[in-house]
Amino acid sequence: MTNHTHREVRLAARPKGPVEDDLFEIAEVPVPEPGPGQVLVRNTHMGVAAVMRTLMDENTDVPMPSFEIGAPLNGPAVGEVVAAPGTDLTPGDLVEHRLGWREYALLDADQAHRVEPGLMPDPAAYLSQGPTALMGIERGAEVRSGDTVFVTGAAGGVGSLAGQVARQFGAARVIGSTGSRQKADRLIGELGYDAVVIRGAGPIEDQLREAAPDGVDAVFDNVGGEQLTAAIAVANRGARIAIVGALASQLATEATNASNACKTEIDTLSLLSRSITLRGVALYDHLDLIPQWNRRFAEGLRTGTLSFPHARLRGIEQAPQALRELTEGRHLGAVIVEL
Repeated sequence: MTNHTHREVRLAARPKGPVEDDLFEIAEVPVPEPGPGQVLVRNTHMGVAAVMRTLMDENTDVPMPSFEIGAPLNGPAVGEVVAAPGTDLTPGDLVEHRLGWREYALLDADQAHRVEPGLMPDPAAYLSQGPTALMGIERGAEVRSGDTVFVTGAAGGVGSLAGQVARQFGAARVIGSTGSRQKADRLIGELGYDAVVIRGAGPIEDQLREAAPDGVDAVFDNVGGEQLTAAIAVANRGARIAIVGALASQLATEATNASNACKTEIDTLSLLSRSITLRGVALYDHLDLIPQWNRRFAEGLRTGTLSFPHARLRGIEQAPQALRELTEGRHLGAVIVEL
């Protein structure tokens, strides 16, 4: 092996507000040596997600361990096997795993999942949040032919795919929400959304009623707060509402805002009288969808029926900036770091 050291990104301090670059430190450390049953992977791509801001806090409501000060962060990554003694993996295999935020990862063989060679036209596509999008559309909101679908947080890594998947499941009208006119125009012009409501451009409910005069049949909620309240108000009888994310809380800049941002008053009698289903869905209960999504996405990318909106930054030193820009809403789609 020519490289004797590699770089990893560590959490230097807990945030007191938004993500700042000085919360991270980049350390140069020896490349680890794999033992029997272990795999050494040279990471080629890693993804960042809004939940990582939440995991930077010492205590969270997320069912995942918080990042530790002085230790490298972690998250989804794709890379090539360098060495894997005593395993069924061989050097050159492409694998996906959860030890991003470092140039080389050492992990037990059962934590590295070999991906089908040549399946995706771009290895970064394995880092899409498509499995979550598919889960929310198919199993959460149960989108059906002819539905009017409302996707909150439509310009994020999940939402930018959820609208496309909804169309594949027969949605007749797809409405999104986002935070700027520029993103709204791109969602309509590039990703096939029929209409977009814009946070801060007036009451969400009023905008949604105008965009969906006949109501909404299925909701993919990735935000919570006012947007979920509006979705419930405009929902038709028998509507299915999937709670998939909580961006209003995850991206709140102050702890007090975070605790209130996702509080949603729900009129349970209204839900009952209109037979509305409200369902929380999390990917760790639907892991079987990951290989299904990979096949669906690969075919869609090759045929042009699906696209992968994403921003790509290059170099591990850009990882803190990638997360900061994601939380600031700078990008449309997923945010990937090419290592």
